[in-house]
Amino acid sequence: MKNVEHIGIAVKELAAAEQLFSAIFSTKPYKRETVESEGVATSFFQINETKIELLESLSPDGVIARFIEKKGEGFHHIAFETEDIIAEMKRLQKEGFILLNDIPKKGADNKLVCFLHPKSTNGILIELCQEIRL
Repeated sequence: MKNVEHIGIAVKELAAAEQLFSAIFSTKPYKRETVESEGVATSFFQINETKIELLESLSPDGVIARFIEKKGEGFHHIAFETEDIIAEMKRLQKEGFILLNDIPKKGADNKLVCFLHPKSTNGILIELCQEIRL
């Protein structure tokens, strides 16, 4: 793994959260994107090398909506950048970690992604990310 790619924050209302974080960071989000496969609308902020991803559920029964119902708004996941997501998935699986998907899928911000189950990572949802190369 190379570095922390971003930190994901679950929010009820993306527009309201964008206003809040715009005030905190003194900047606007650089990107807003819908990821249908995950059922989320996202908004990204970047401060120097640090990215923050805000996630709003597209439906009342979506994964983010269920998360907020159980735990409230706030920290959702931490994402790590990798050079070779397939090799990293195989390595982590051999180490005993549970993958939430068998193959990487297209995520937000031009990334291939895979998640590690929180049951195998001390309760933290971990995302692996690799830039999609054209």
